[in-house]
Amino acid sequence: MIIVESYPVAVAMCVVTMLCWGSWANTQKLASKEWRFQLFYWDYAIGVFLLSLILAFTMGNFGSGGRGFCTDLAQGDAKWLGSAFLGGVIFNLSNILLVAAIDIAGLAVAFPVGVGLALVLGVITTYVAKPEGNVPMLAAGVAAVMIAIVLDALAYKKLASAGKKTPVKGIVLSVVAGVLMGWFYSFVAQAMGAIDPATKALETGKLSPYTAIVLFSAGLLASNFIWNSIVMAKPFSGEPVTYRDYFTKGNARLHLIGILGGIIWNVGMSFSIIASTTAGPALSYGLGQGATMVGAFWGVFIWKEFKGAPAGTGKLLGAMFLFYFIGLAVLIASKL
Repeated sequence: MIIVESYPVAVAMCVVTMLCWGSWANTQKLASKEWRFQLFYWDYAIGVFLLSLILAFTMGNFGSGGRGFCTDLAQGDAKWLGSAFLGGVIFNLSNILLVAAIDIAGLAVAFPVGVGLALVLGVITTYVAKPEGNVPMLAAGVAAVMIAIVLDALAYKKLASAGKKTPVKGIVLSVVAGVLMGWFYSFVAQAMGAIDPATKALETGKLSPYTAIVLFSAGLLASNFIWNSIVMAKPFSGEPVTYRDYFTKGNARLHLIGILGGIIWNVGMSFSIIASTTAGPALSYGLGQGATMVGAFWGVFIWKEFKGAPAGTGKLLGAMFLFYFIGLAVLIASKL
């Protein structure tokens, strides 16, 4: 398998993760006028799983380090196979709630609240699972992100005071999604084996990053038959959606947009997991969840979700972006 040994390269991969995780939801926005989010999400889940298989049979089999994908899968301990799979199940529930929140409240609200909260909890839970990195600096980076979340909430309060309807349900969904999303990564990180720096051998019984990604993606896709089926039958807003709608109301363009969304997201997840062998899981997850800032950027500047907000809102949003930049910079420096 291909192993990333350079810290700068690992950080660059985490930046790609941040861009992918912050941008994939634009595919949902593109499809949302014609396609309910529950139907979009089936294609998204398929895209996630397809990319995991492509990486496993390419990067997971090339290179002289570790083990090839099939060999690694066969030797994996059931405990760690299950841990990576469970990570996908937990993430899928949180992500469906986040997608629902985006559908109701928009990117500029759902991402800073949901993903920002996930960043804070994720750095903590992942560090507890695999303690790597400078604790005071990790804490300082997380604190800066928390300030950014508060600033976004204040900006949204100004928007609501301007007479726009407050989607309380969307905010609640964002919070619940963020709490759940803060837990999934540690299950995947724990399943991955340590790589010997000298021999490049991979710890026996545990998984390579590529195998962990496949099990995670399988958990996501399999659990979709539970979580997504529930929100199809009992949606948070609008009428129920049926499986027949997926086959009769969609077209090739809409299906491809959803699959593209899943591929974009999993490029980010895969790069984060691969980079974590060098950068450490807490930093990889924390830096990747800078996606909050990217998602907010799309919502504010491209989709104009704060259009018509009262004076002073722009300053709050500007301060939000500044504190996110500070938080991310401190997280990067925590491993130097």
